[in-house]
Amino acid sequence: MIRVLLVDDHSVMRAGFRMILEATGEIEVIGEAATGREAIDAAATLHPDVICMDVQMPDMDGLEATRRIVAEVDHAPAVVIVTTFDRDDYLFQALAAGASGFVLKNAGPEELVHAVRVLAGGDALLAPEVTRRVIARFAAPDAAGTAPGTGSAPAGATPSAAARPSEPEPPVIDLTEREAEVLRLVAQALSNAEIAQHLFIGEATVKTHVSNVLQKLGARDRVAAVVYAHRHGLA
Repeated sequence: MIRVLLVDDHSVMRAGFRMILEATGEIEVIGEAATGREAIDAAATLHPDVICMDVQMPDMDGLEATRRIVAEVDHAPAVVIVTTFDRDDYLFQALAAGASGFVLKNAGPEELVHAVRVLAGGDALLAPEVTRRVIARFAAPDAAGTAPGTGSAPAGATPSAAARPSEPEPPVIDLTEREAEVLRLVAQALSNAEIAQHLFIGEATVKTHVSNVLQKLGARDRVAAVVYAHRHGLA
């Protein structure tokens, strides 16, 4: 069973998410929280596999709660941001905070279930539309900021536009032919399972390749790897 913590200040919304997720028979909602502070405590004591995190909440918002959970909780769970607000600043701050996925509340129930499954499998959820927006914001040569995980924002940048701490960009030649191929597919927003099917290899092998790619690129996560691929013409 996939263990999920629901974080939303609206009890009706939490009840709806619970019904959707538990109807699958493979997802168990092990706890609920109505504020960011409650989410941090619940994450530390309940040890969920995935947290479905709202953004706007009293006491502490979901972005700060995500940042704290990723940084402070042992064996931190994957966090998918679930919000009604389709705003770029929320998206970029969520990714910078360490969230592994981003889903809108007006999406279909199957999208929420898919997100939980993907994150529970150790993958990140980079929907094509989200990938396009990340690339448009960070990967263009004249972008206002720099790529997440591969640079820092210019002086005077607002917090919502801030990129992740500076990290080096090793040359593409460090990647093997197979690793470069896997990176191209990651940049197309394919999951590990989809990459495995495309390359006719096992999913465990894909995970190994992705891990090697992230290590060689000095990338924190798949978001940084996607941006790197686009900036270097590998996508």
